[in-house]
Amino acid sequence: MTKVTSQEIAQFRSQLADDSQAMEALDLIEDCDGDLEDAAMSLAIRAGQQPERTNAEWLDALARKWRAVICEQEYREDLVNGSIPAMMTHLTTIPAFPKILATPVLIYILKQGVNTFCEPLDSLK
Repeated sequence: MTKVTSQEIAQFRSQLADDSQAMEALDLIEDCDGDLEDAAMSLAIRAGQQPERTNAEWLDALARKWRAVICEQEYREDLVNGSIPAMMTHLTTIPAFPKILATPVLIYILKQGVNTFCEPLDSLK
């Protein structure tokens, strides 16, 4: 389980105050006592997805599916510095990306460490 603290939720709220879907996701993470995977699964079901894995595996698989996009150098630097608004904007312009899940996916990546998450792509360069 990936645990998001109330301080981290407050920090994300301040960065994403203008994004109503991000606020909805953060509310749900808070309602789930900071359990990121549990909140992401609930959001996925609301978005019409049918996750068929355990919560932790499913969120990890979703993040890995979008790794090439998330680890693009122009956005990666912002994530490394803990700033997610630019990446949120970028993800919401991709029609296939489930927008309501952008917040939990990015928090998951930040909790893992951006460079650690992107490392498999770095070794391909």
